[in-house]
Amino acid sequence: MNKALHEADVATVHATARKRDWRKAMSDNVALALLVYTGLQIFMTVGAMKQGVSSIVPYLALIILVAGIIPACRWFERRWTGLSDDEATDVGLKPAFRRDQIMLWLLAIGLPVALTIFFKLIFS
Repeated sequence: MNKALHEADVATVHATARKRDWRKAMSDNVALALLVYTGLQIFMTVGAMKQGVSSIVPYLALIILVAGIIPACRWFERRWTGLSDDEATDVGLKPAFRRDQIMLWLLAIGLPVALTIFFKLIFS
């Protein structure tokens, strides 16, 4: 009897559990990706640029690089914010969400690494 009641409670919890909102999830990913991207730019790319240029140029480049990534991140977010409430919780959109999430994180992590390698090659 207890087992049947427990299984019924678990089924009720799962049935009423809130589904993942893809709009909010992408917005959270974009915000975190921007923080990670900016941190990597500060510590990696600007550090590599300082080796070759000792002026305000690395800091101006940082501002330009961070400002340049914002439209790309906004593009990812805009694709998901236009969803209706029903679409935003549609589990069928999970593969598309994962694809965009992976592309966003590859951009956020890969671009600073690529730029650091580029600047190290130029200034070496």
